[in-house]
Amino acid sequence: MIINDGGRPSNVESGYILRRLIRRMTRHLNKLQIDLNELQDLIKISINNVSELYPEVDKNKETIIQVIIDEKDKFMKTLQNGEKEFDKVVSKIKASNQTKIDTNIVFNLYETYGFPPELTVELASEHGLDVNMKNFEELFKEHQEKSKLGSDVKFKGGLADQSEKTIMYHTATHLLQKALQMVLGEHVKQKGSNITEERLRFDFSHQEKMTDEELKKVEAIVNEQIKRNLTVKCEEMTLEEAKSEGAIGLFESKYGEKVKVYTIGDFSKEICGGPHVENTGKLGNFKIKKEEASSAGVRRIKAILE
Repeated sequence: MIINDGGRPSNVESGYILRRLIRRMTRHLNKLQIDLNELQDLIKISINNVSELYPEVDKNKETIIQVIIDEKDKFMKTLQNGEKEFDKVVSKIKASNQTKIDTNIVFNLYETYGFPPELTVELASEHGLDVNMKNFEELFKEHQEKSKLGSDVKFKGGLADQSEKTIMYHTATHLLQKALQMVLGEHVKQKGSNITEERLRFDFSHQEKMTDEELKKVEAIVNEQIKRNLTVKCEEMTLEEAKSEGAIGLFESKYGEKVKVYTIGDFSKEICGGPHVENTGKLGNFKIKKEEASSAGVRRIKAILE
Protein backbone atom coordinates (compact mmCIF):
# COMPACT_ATOMS: atom_id res chain seq x y z
CA MET A 1 0.00 0.00 0.00
CA ILE A 2 2.85 2.39 0.82
CA ILE A 3 4.54 1.67 -2.52
CA ASN A 4 1.23 2.01 -4.35
CA ASP A 5 0.86 5.50 -2.86
CA GLY A 6 4.25 6.51 -4.26
CA GLY A 7 6.35 5.62 -1.20
CA ARG A 8 9.87 4.27 -1.65
CA PRO A 9 12.34 2.74 0.86
CA SER A 10 14.45 5.42 2.57
CA ASN A 11 15.79 6.38 6.00
CA VAL A 12 13.12 8.98 6.84
CA GLU A 13 9.40 9.00 7.68
CA SER A 14 7.14 6.50 5.82
CA GLY A 15 10.06 5.44 3.65
CA TYR A 16 11.82 4.14 6.76
CA ILE A 17 8.73 2.20 7.85
CA LEU A 18 8.60 0.61 4.40
CA ARG A 19 12.32 -0.22 4.52
CA ARG A 20 11.94 -1.85 7.96
CA LEU A 21 8.97 -3.94 6.78
CA ILE A 22 10.83 -5.24 3.73
CA ARG A 23 14.00 -5.94 5.75
CA ARG A 24 12.12 -7.79 8.46
CA MET A 25 10.29 -9.85 5.86
CA THR A 26 13.58 -10.66 4.09
CA ARG A 27 15.32 -11.81 7.26
CA HIS A 28 12.44 -14.05 8.34
CA LEU A 29 12.07 -15.62 4.89
CA ASN A 30 15.81 -16.28 5.03
CA LYS A 31 15.62 -17.59 8.60
CA LEU A 32 12.76 -19.94 7.69
CA GLN A 33 14.81 -21.13 4.72
CA ILE A 34 12.12 -20.07 2.27
CA ASP A 35 13.63 -19.59 -1.18
CA LEU A 36 13.83 -15.82 -1.70
CA ASN A 37 13.29 -16.41 -5.43
CA GLU A 38 9.71 -17.35 -4.52
CA LEU A 39 9.13 -13.85 -3.15
CA GLN A 40 7.62 -12.60 -6.42
CA ASP A 41 4.90 -15.28 -6.24
CA LEU A 42 4.15 -14.40 -2.60
CA ILE A 43 3.78 -10.71 -3.49
CA LYS A 44 1.39 -11.60 -6.33
CA ILE A 45 -0.73 -13.69 -3.93
CA SER A 46 -0.89 -10.75 -1.46
CA ILE A 47 -1.86 -8.34 -4.24
CA ASN A 48 -4.52 -10.73 -5.50
CA ASN A 49 -5.99 -10.92 -1.97
CA VAL A 50 -6.66 -7.15 -1.90
CA SER A 51 -7.18 -6.41 -5.61
CA GLU A 52 -10.99 -6.52 -5.39
CA LEU A 53 -11.04 -3.76 -2.77
CA TYR A 54 -8.02 -1.89 -4.17
CA PRO A 55 -7.84 -2.40 -7.98
CA GLU A 56 -5.11 0.26 -8.30
CA VAL A 57 -2.75 -2.07 -6.38
CA ASP A 58 -3.15 -4.70 -9.10
CA LYS A 59 -2.66 -2.00 -11.73
CA ASN A 60 0.70 -1.03 -10.16
CA LYS A 61 1.69 -4.67 -9.52
CA GLU A 62 4.92 -4.63 -11.55
CA THR A 63 6.21 -1.49 -9.81
CA ILE A 64 5.37 -2.90 -6.36
CA ILE A 65 7.17 -6.17 -7.11
CA GLN A 66 10.24 -4.36 -8.49
CA VAL A 67 10.57 -2.02 -5.49
CA ILE A 68 10.34 -4.90 -2.99
CA ILE A 69 12.74 -7.14 -4.94
CA ASP A 70 15.31 -4.32 -5.33
CA GLU A 71 15.22 -3.48 -1.62
CA LYS A 72 15.42 -7.19 -0.72
CA ASP A 73 18.51 -7.64 -2.92
CA LYS A 74 20.25 -4.64 -1.33
CA PHE A 75 19.37 -5.79 2.18
CA MET A 76 20.72 -9.30 1.61
CA LYS A 77 24.21 -7.78 1.25
CA THR A 78 23.64 -5.69 4.39
CA LEU A 79 22.38 -8.74 6.24
CA GLN A 80 25.42 -10.85 5.35
CA ASN A 81 27.97 -8.12 6.21
CA GLY A 82 26.10 -6.99 9.34
CA GLU A 83 25.60 -10.49 10.74
CA LYS A 84 29.33 -11.19 10.36
CA GLU A 85 30.11 -8.04 12.34
CA PHE A 86 27.38 -8.83 14.87
CA ASP A 87 28.88 -12.31 15.43
CA LYS A 88 32.23 -10.67 16.23
CA VAL A 89 30.50 -8.41 18.78
CA VAL A 90 28.76 -11.40 20.41
CA SER A 91 32.03 -13.32 20.65
CA LYS A 92 33.77 -10.41 22.39
CA ILE A 93 30.88 -9.88 24.82
CA LYS A 94 30.64 -13.56 25.76
CA ALA A 95 34.44 -13.82 26.10
CA SER A 96 34.36 -11.02 28.67
CA ASN A 97 31.39 -12.63 30.50
CA GLN A 98 29.08 -9.69 29.79
CA THR A 99 25.37 -9.97 28.97
CA LYS A 100 24.59 -6.59 27.44
CA ILE A 101 25.34 -4.92 24.08
CA ASP A 102 26.15 -1.21 24.44
CA THR A 103 24.19 1.53 22.62
CA ASN A 104 27.23 2.76 20.70
CA ILE A 105 27.75 -0.71 19.26
CA VAL A 106 24.11 -0.85 18.14
CA PHE A 107 24.41 2.55 16.50
CA ASN A 108 27.75 1.71 14.87
CA LEU A 109 26.22 -1.44 13.34
CA TYR A 110 23.42 0.75 11.98
CA GLU A 111 25.52 3.68 10.72
CA THR A 112 28.48 1.73 9.34
CA TYR A 113 26.85 -1.46 8.07
CA GLY A 114 23.23 -0.34 7.63
CA PHE A 115 22.25 -2.97 10.19
CA PRO A 116 18.81 -2.06 11.62
CA PRO A 117 18.69 -1.59 15.44
CA GLU A 118 15.53 -3.68 15.74
CA LEU A 119 17.42 -6.54 14.06
CA THR A 120 20.30 -6.17 16.52
CA VAL A 121 17.79 -6.43 19.39
CA GLU A 122 16.17 -9.49 17.79
CA LEU A 123 19.48 -11.28 17.20
CA ALA A 124 20.75 -10.38 20.68
CA SER A 125 17.66 -11.99 22.20
CA GLU A 126 18.37 -15.17 20.22
CA HIS A 127 21.83 -15.20 21.82
CA GLY A 128 20.45 -14.57 25.31
CA LEU A 129 21.81 -11.01 25.44
CA ASP A 130 20.19 -7.71 26.40
CA VAL A 131 20.64 -4.47 24.48
CA ASN A 132 21.23 -1.11 26.13
CA MET A 133 19.12 1.29 24.04
CA LYS A 134 19.33 4.14 26.57
CA ASN A 135 20.90 6.80 24.30
CA PHE A 136 20.10 5.26 20.94
CA GLU A 137 17.15 7.57 20.21
CA GLU A 138 19.36 10.63 20.78
CA LEU A 139 22.06 9.26 18.45
CA PHE A 140 19.44 8.30 15.88
CA LYS A 141 17.69 11.71 16.01
CA GLU A 142 21.03 13.41 15.51
CA HIS A 143 21.65 11.15 12.50
CA GLN A 144 18.18 11.91 11.08
CA GLU A 145 18.65 15.66 11.60
CA LYS A 146 21.83 15.55 9.52
CA SER A 147 19.97 13.67 6.77
CA LYS A 148 17.02 16.08 6.98
CA LEU A 149 19.26 19.15 6.80
CA GLY A 150 20.89 17.74 3.70
CA SER A 151 17.47 17.11 2.20
CA ASP A 152 16.25 20.62 3.09
CA VAL A 153 19.26 22.20 1.43
CA LYS A 154 18.74 20.04 -1.65
CA PHE A 155 15.02 20.65 -2.06
CA LYS A 156 14.32 23.99 -0.34
CA GLY A 157 11.82 25.62 -2.64
CA GLY A 158 13.80 24.38 -5.60
CA LEU A 159 14.34 27.95 -6.80
CA ALA A 160 17.80 29.47 -7.12
CA ASP A 161 16.12 32.91 -6.92
CA GLN A 162 12.73 34.48 -7.69
CA SER A 163 13.40 36.02 -11.09
CA GLU A 164 10.76 36.08 -13.82
CA LYS A 165 12.35 33.06 -15.53
CA THR A 166 12.59 30.87 -12.40
CA ILE A 167 8.96 31.69 -11.57
CA MET A 168 8.01 30.49 -15.06
CA TYR A 169 9.96 27.27 -14.56
CA HIS A 170 8.38 26.78 -11.12
CA THR A 171 4.91 26.97 -12.66
CA ALA A 172 6.00 24.53 -15.37
CA THR A 173 6.91 21.91 -12.71
CA HIS A 174 3.25 21.86 -11.62
CA LEU A 175 2.17 21.14 -15.19
CA LEU A 176 4.92 18.54 -15.53
CA GLN A 177 3.95 16.63 -12.38
CA LYS A 178 0.30 16.39 -13.42
CA ALA A 179 1.28 15.33 -16.96
CA LEU A 180 3.56 12.61 -15.56
CA GLN A 181 0.71 11.28 -13.40
CA MET A 182 -1.58 11.19 -16.44
CA VAL A 183 0.96 9.27 -18.55
CA LEU A 184 2.67 7.04 -15.95
CA GLY A 185 0.11 6.72 -13.14
CA GLU A 186 -0.90 8.18 -9.77
CA HIS A 187 2.18 6.66 -8.07
CA VAL A 188 4.19 9.57 -9.47
CA LYS A 189 5.06 11.98 -6.64
CA GLN A 190 7.55 14.84 -6.57
CA LYS A 191 10.77 13.86 -4.81
CA GLY A 192 12.73 17.05 -5.41
CA SER A 193 13.10 20.08 -7.63
CA ASN A 194 15.92 22.40 -8.63
CA ILE A 195 15.29 25.45 -10.76
CA THR A 196 17.63 28.00 -12.32
CA GLU A 197 17.08 30.64 -15.00
CA GLU A 198 18.31 28.18 -17.63
CA ARG A 199 16.30 25.03 -16.84
CA LEU A 200 14.17 23.01 -14.45
CA ARG A 201 15.16 19.71 -12.87
CA PHE A 202 12.35 17.57 -11.47
CA ASP A 203 12.76 14.32 -9.48
CA PHE A 204 9.78 11.98 -9.20
CA SER A 205 8.92 8.48 -7.98
CA HIS A 206 8.93 5.99 -10.84
CA GLN A 207 10.73 2.70 -11.25
CA GLU A 208 11.42 2.32 -14.97
CA LYS A 209 13.17 4.46 -17.55
CA MET A 210 10.57 6.41 -19.52
CA THR A 211 10.12 5.52 -23.18
CA ASP A 212 10.44 8.11 -25.97
CA GLU A 213 6.71 7.79 -26.54
CA GLU A 214 5.94 8.54 -22.87
CA LEU A 215 8.24 11.57 -22.91
CA LYS A 216 6.56 12.92 -26.05
CA LYS A 217 3.12 12.46 -24.48
CA VAL A 218 4.18 14.34 -21.31
CA GLU A 219 5.71 17.14 -23.37
CA ALA A 220 2.56 17.42 -25.51
CA ILE A 221 0.24 17.56 -22.46
CA VAL A 222 2.30 20.35 -20.85
CA ASN A 223 2.40 22.38 -24.08
CA GLU A 224 -1.35 21.91 -24.55
CA GLN A 225 -1.97 23.52 -21.12
CA ILE A 226 0.39 26.38 -21.98
CA LYS A 227 -1.51 27.05 -25.23
CA ARG A 228 -4.82 27.03 -23.29
CA ASN A 229 -3.71 30.20 -21.41
CA LEU A 230 -4.96 28.76 -18.12
CA THR A 231 -5.34 31.17 -15.21
CA VAL A 232 -3.24 30.45 -12.12
CA LYS A 233 -5.22 31.12 -8.93
CA CYS A 234 -3.92 31.18 -5.35
CA GLU A 235 -6.12 30.51 -2.30
CA GLU A 236 -5.26 30.20 1.38
CA MET A 237 -6.98 27.45 3.35
CA THR A 238 -6.44 24.84 6.05
CA LEU A 239 -4.52 21.68 5.20
CA GLU A 240 -7.70 19.60 5.65
CA GLU A 241 -9.63 21.85 3.25
CA ALA A 242 -6.80 21.55 0.71
CA LYS A 243 -6.85 17.77 0.98
CA SER A 244 -10.63 17.62 0.62
CA GLU A 245 -10.33 19.62 -2.60
CA GLY A 246 -7.85 17.09 -3.95
CA ALA A 247 -4.75 19.28 -3.75
CA ILE A 248 -1.43 17.50 -4.16
CA GLY A 249 1.01 18.18 -1.31
CA LEU A 250 4.62 17.53 -0.35
CA PHE A 251 6.48 17.29 2.96
CA GLU A 252 3.33 17.61 5.07
CA SER A 253 5.25 17.86 8.35
CA LYS A 254 6.47 21.31 7.25
CA TYR A 255 3.02 22.77 6.67
CA GLY A 256 1.49 25.24 9.09
CA GLU A 257 -2.18 25.64 9.99
CA LYS A 258 -2.87 27.53 6.75
CA VAL A 259 -1.50 26.59 3.34
CA LYS A 260 -1.44 28.21 -0.09
CA VAL A 261 -3.13 26.22 -2.84
CA TYR A 262 -2.32 27.06 -6.46
CA THR A 263 -4.92 26.00 -9.02
CA ILE A 264 -3.99 26.03 -12.71
CA GLY A 265 -7.27 26.20 -14.61
CA ASP A 266 -9.01 22.82 -14.54
CA PHE A 267 -5.68 21.01 -14.85
CA SER A 268 -3.79 20.94 -11.54
CA LYS A 269 -4.15 21.86 -7.88
CA GLU A 270 -1.15 21.86 -5.52
CA ILE A 271 -0.18 23.02 -2.06
CA CYS A 272 2.79 25.30 -2.72
CA GLY A 273 4.52 28.39 -1.36
CA GLY A 274 4.71 29.92 -4.83
CA PRO A 275 5.37 32.17 -6.66
CA HIS A 276 3.80 31.47 -10.06
CA VAL A 277 2.91 33.25 -13.31
CA GLU A 278 -0.61 34.63 -13.69
CA ASN A 279 -1.45 32.42 -16.66
CA THR A 280 0.25 29.54 -18.47
CA GLY A 281 0.38 31.36 -21.82
CA LYS A 282 3.49 33.20 -20.60
CA LEU A 283 5.56 30.02 -20.43
CA GLY A 284 6.42 29.60 -24.13
CA ASN A 285 7.31 26.11 -25.42
CA PHE A 286 8.15 23.31 -22.97
CA LYS A 287 10.87 20.87 -24.09
CA ILE A 288 12.25 17.85 -22.23
CA LYS A 289 16.02 17.63 -22.72
CA LYS A 290 16.86 14.58 -20.63
CA GLU A 291 15.32 11.77 -18.52
CA GLU A 292 17.58 9.73 -16.24
CA ALA A 293 17.84 7.86 -12.94
CA SER A 294 18.28 10.03 -9.85
CA SER A 295 18.33 7.29 -7.17
CA ALA A 296 16.62 3.95 -6.48
CA GLY A 297 12.97 4.27 -7.56
CA VAL A 298 13.40 7.95 -8.47
CA ARG A 299 13.72 9.35 -12.01
CA ARG A 300 14.83 12.84 -13.05
CA ILE A 301 13.68 15.08 -15.90
CA LYS A 302 15.60 18.12 -17.13
CA ALA A 303 13.57 20.52 -19.27
CA ILE A 304 13.68 24.03 -20.72
CA LEU A 305 11.21 26.72 -21.78
CA GLU A 306 11.93 28.08 -25.26
